[in-house]
Amino acid sequence: MAKQRVAVLISGRGSNMTALIEAARRDSFPAEIALVLSNRSDAAGLVRARAEGITTAVVDHTAFGKDREAFERAVDAVLAAHRIDLVCLAGFMRLLTPWLVRRWEGRLINIHPALLPAFKGLHTHERVLAAGEKTHGATVHFVVPEMDSGPIIAQGRVPVHADDTADTLAARVLAEEHRLYPLALELVAAGHVRMVDGQCHSDIRRDARGELIAPEN
Repeated sequence: MAKQRVAVLISGRGSNMTALIEAARRDSFPAEIALVLSNRSDAAGLVRARAEGITTAVVDHTAFGKDREAFERAVDAVLAAHRIDLVCLAGFMRLLTPWLVRRWEGRLINIHPALLPAFKGLHTHERVLAAGEKTHGATVHFVVPEMDSGPIIAQGRVPVHADDTADTLAARVLAEEHRLYPLALELVAAGHVRMVDGQCHSDIRRDARGELIAPEN
């Protein structure tokens, strides 16, 4: 079975991109990182991708002014030119329009630093601490037009310590993200998890650590 060709979209250093690249080195991994694309030419993750021998591309969003769909059509053209099967958002700091989301429906995934559906949006670590939560974590989900609302593929939990700051909590969650994102991509690329009629369908319920996979809605 041919490996799924994956594009990773980044805007910065791409630490989750690096985790995906390292996981994809395994012969048994069902996907290959075929392209790293950024909306910023100075994104540090591009340097790392090139060092790994991965094709990179830049589509500068500023060249399109306020026309977000025109920018996305240019991105889509690059994805098509590289015969991409799946797209992973990894710190891609652009809010996508329904046009691109629907074009890649079921083939576009994202990682969010919180246990969705709680704490959508930004500054999740500060908000978790302010709310007095005892558990935090990360979620990988299919992307839908509404932000941070797509069907959940996988979640990983971490404890919140009494002496945590936003920075220490963020570091703990990031380590969990680096474990979780490759797992989720592997499940999707192998066909174990898929999006059907707006819902996540899975033939695997939990991973080896017992974390919930594709929870029931």
